[in-house]
Amino acid sequence: MEIPVFTVDAFTNVPFKGNPAAVCLIENELRDDLYQSIAAEMNLSETAFITKRNSMDFSSGARFALRWFSPQNEVPLCGHATLASAAVLFYMKKNANPVLVFETLSGELYVRQHEESLIMDFPLNKPNPQDQHEIKDLLKAAVGNLPIQDVCYSPTTKKLMVRLADTCDRSELVSLRPEAESLLRNETTGKIKSLIITLKGAESTQSGYDFYSRVFAPWVGVPEDPVTGSAHTVLAGYWSEKLKKKKMLAYQCSSRGGEVKLEIRNDGRLDIIGQAQIILQGTLKI
Repeated sequence: MEIPVFTVDAFTNVPFKGNPAAVCLIENELRDDLYQSIAAEMNLSETAFITKRNSMDFSSGARFALRWFSPQNEVPLCGHATLASAAVLFYMKKNANPVLVFETLSGELYVRQHEESLIMDFPLNKPNPQDQHEIKDLLKAAVGNLPIQDVCYSPTTKKLMVRLADTCDRSELVSLRPEAESLLRNETTGKIKSLIITLKGAESTQSGYDFYSRVFAPWVGVPEDPVTGSAHTVLAGYWSEKLKKKKMLAYQCSSRGGEVKLEIRNDGRLDIIGQAQIILQGTLKI
């Protein structure tokens, strides 16, 4: 069996930045253990598997099945690998449909092109307030002695969001070095699959960013996720209310970095806007 595979840097307009995802084009469904083995072999934060629907090919079809696997398990929602998947279909397979529909574990997701960017129509996941005392050891492992303003939890995505106090600055967020082993040791319930640490953008800077973030997911085999779309479904739900804004510009402060544009739609869903660079094309031989 031969499977076309691509590596795509998502949420960036230059190679080797943003978040890399592997994208595989699948003619027919595979066994679950084979999906997982391929994702482990690719060893990126996520590998996406696109499967044809209704006997249409990848160039003419408008509807596809899409699954995402980390090196350790299947994940219910992945933004950057969805962006990467659409980039492969639009840019490499020359798919001419105005909108692509992906059938996923999180329902139908829609992606369209706009100039140099791709726009993903995603669910908005507003997080709920979380009692800090219940997870005080995890918070200590995550941010040390930095002051915390808010802690929220999204049960839909199993993401914990920690907002640092406004007295903190971007350099303190960037310098955080939470140890994966310590995070795993202090969260064993299975309730949390990803930790988001976020900070309000400083009005005095010229960057124009409304907020910054970093994302750590050792529970799914990803020590730090460089730029993640699914985390921004939670971040947008939180920050839109705090900032009283529907349009936001965010920056994820990983070593690779990435810019994400967000817009709350009138129907309550979220447009996640970003660019992608395809940097590798090859064939898996199984």
